[in-house]
Amino acid sequence: MNDPEHLPPIERFYDLNRLSEAGYETTITAGPAERQKLAEWAEVVGVNTFEGQVSLRRTGPSRFAYAAHLEAEITQACTVTLEPVSSHISMEFTRRLHLVPHVKKMIDLSGELSPAAGEDEVPEEIDNSRYDLAAPLLEEFLLAIDPYPRAPGVAFSAPADADEPRENPFAVLKGWKAKG
Repeated sequence: MNDPEHLPPIERFYDLNRLSEAGYETTITAGPAERQKLAEWAEVVGVNTFEGQVSLRRTGPSRFAYAAHLEAEITQACTVTLEPVSSHISMEFTRRLHLVPHVKKMIDLSGELSPAAGEDEVPEEIDNSRYDLAAPLLEEFLLAIDPYPRAPGVAFSAPADADEPRENPFAVLKGWKAKG
């Protein structure tokens, strides 16, 4: 989509055809405007820092290894008090990429993707050598965000009426069965 609302907040493209045997390393640091877009995109109060170190290396004629280290500081709203909660995200991850100009995925009879012989996981198949190095960072960033952040010392307590038994909508049916 070219709709600005659906564009990723950070993009850093690299042409995998240019990758030498020595590999490629880069640091992706989000500036203030990108951090603001990232906060809106991730639906958090703020992103104070976002930095990823990315390393690419060629593992075959059309296969690549992507390794990254991500550091981010975010602010979220406490799910109980709505007070600001700061969180630190620090993680390392890898991806295996397979450049296939016209992606044809191997699918087994169950409809699931099948790994090639001798492989444990299916590599991420890409159809263009122009690869967005920031995309995996953004995916892992979203997965690392706590969906229910709480301020220190705050615990969720159930409403007072939660202990009262509720009338079962099937209780009427139970009574009918007893009569019959």
